[in-house]
Parts: sequence; C-alpha cells; structure tokens
Amino acid sequence: MHLKSVVCVDRQGIGIEAFRLLIPADWEFTGGVHWPMNNPGMPAVIAFRAFNPRGCEAFEAFPNIACFWSTDPMVQMTIPVGGLYMGNEVRPPAPALQVLRELVIPRYRGRYAPTVIDHERLPDLLNLVRTGPDATGPSEADGGRVRIRYQIDEKEINEDVFGVVEINRMAIPAMFGITEMIYWWADYLFSFRAAAGNLDHLADLFMGLVRSFRLNPEWYARYLYVSQMMIQNQIHHIHQIGQISRTIAQTGHEIDQMMMDSFYRRQETMDRLADRFSEAIRGVDAYHDPFAGREVELPGGYRYAWATPLGEYIVTDDPNFNPNIGSNANWQPLERRE
Repeated sequence: MHLKSVVCVDRQGIGIEAFRLLIPADWEFTGGVHWPMNNPGMPAVIAFRAFNPRGCEAFEAFPNIACFWSTDPMVQMTIPVGGLYMGNEVRPPAPALQVLRELVIPRYRGRYAPTVIDHERLPDLLNLVRTGPDATGPSEADGGRVRIRYQIDEKEINEDVFGVVEINRMAIPAMFGITEMIYWWADYLFSFRAAAGNLDHLADLFMGLVRSFRLNPEWYARYLYVSQMMIQNQIHHIHQIGQISRTIAQTGHEIDQMMMDSFYRRQETMDRLADRFSEAIRGVDAYHDPFAGREVELPGGYRYAWATPLGEYIVTDDPNFNPNIGSNANWQPLERRE
C-alpha cells in the first residue's frame, strides 16, 4: 500500500497550513478550509474529500452544522424552525443517530435517495468529547454511525456516515418562568464509502486515513482568535476575508494556553473516535519517520514500511520488496514502535 501526504493550506483566510493527512498515492484530494463568516462561533469550516478516481472508494469530511433552539414559546414564534439565529440553524436538538438520518444524510447524500441498512449508537463518545466538569465543554454529547446504500451509475455503494452531537444548555429567566437557550452542534462528521461488500474489508485503510489527520495548532489558535473577535463584536474592523491574515499578524504569534488545551482535546477526540468507528478495524501500527522526525501511524497488519523525504509511505508484507529498485526516490525502511 503506497501512501502520500496531503498538506492543506488555508489560502482563503489565515494563509498557513491548516491540516495534513495521508491518502493512497493514486487517490486525489479536493476541498479544504472555507470561511463563510456567518457564524461568530464557527467562522470557518473544514470540508474535503479524498477519493479513488478509478473507483468508488472515498473518505469525506463534512462541514460542522451549528444549531440553536429555545424552549421559550415567544422565541419559537419569532424564529421558527428552519430560520437562522446568529448564523446557527434553528432546530431542536436530537440524538446523534436521528441527526445523521434526518439532517446530515439528506443534506449531503439526498440526491442519491439512500436507504439506511444499519446503524450503531456510540455512547462512549460522550466521555471522549467532555472536557471536564469545570471546563466549557458540552453539557451533553452523543455519537453514532449510520450505514447507507445507494447507486451511482448503476453501481451499488455502501457508505458509513459518522457524527457527534454536542449540546450546551443555558437556563435563563423569562416571562413564563425559566427557559433554556440551547446551542448544539453536529460535528466530527465524516464518512467512508466503497462498493457494496467491500467497505468492511477496507477498514484498516480508512482507519489509517483518519488517524493520520492532524490539525496545525498554530492555525487552530488563530482560528479561535478570529472567533473571539467576532463574538466580541470586533469583526466590524475586518471588511473583507482577505484582511483576516493581516489582522491576525498584528497580534503576533501569541497562542493562549486555553486555546492550545482545546486543540489537544479535540485532536485526542478524533484519535479515539477513529479507534471506535467499526468492529472490523484491524488497527494501525506506529513507526518512527526519520525524515519528519516524528512518529507516524500507518495502516496495520503489515510487516514492513518505507518512507521518502516527500512524505510518501509504502507498507508491505513482502520481505524482498525494495521500492528503491526502479525508482529515483530515496526510500528508507521505518522502525516500528512497540
């Protein structure tokens, strides 16, 4: 299995690397960071697709969906379901499986008229997204997986769609007693797809792709800074998206410890979520990459691994295989971490 590194630079906004991941060498990548700037709490979203151009296999990350709801009847009359409040979609919160079936899948796969053939609640994700009793994390969280079936060009496709629902509730006094202001998000939204019957066989590959995803902590800290500016009503000083990078540059490279803590919590959640996405997963193996000077996780179940300075990797079971034969690249064997 031959893998390559994809580095996504946030060219629309901050102007630096936002994230990187590994994908098969013959796959293509599209998407990245988008700045709709219509929600102070979520000014940018990440959405991308890594796919096999000669087949139907694909790994896709969908934009987070931010929502708002109030139990106050007056608010419900003023802002009905389907409207927008501060950039958040107005709709009542629901369990993760319901959100995936009724919101995420129709939005991103509705054109294929998919059929749900399996689902799995992932209740342990509740603990993964919590940040502690004294932190600002969600008061509730739930996770799930839904498998759908549909056709593309008369070929039957199976796709697993994953997601987490995080909910924050705030009790406030109102005319008719105590009501709740509820901000909630559908996030960690991603999917794996393949031809019917092949999806579980590719579990180790998809596992490796998810585990290889890494946000750039500097980008994430600056993204949080933009969000804070918008929340504090300071965004009126930025008249167009092209000024975001210049505005951030004026603040220097200070990264608040709270922002860094938030980054590492989110990255840990993604790692653990990858561990749980399917019982069919065989796992990953960790190797030391001498070119990158760090540990890299590659699809498990192979005895040997090779790397190049360009961030390409090959895993194999063949002890006689040497990728340097017939190649101009500098392939070096990797040492497995126990």
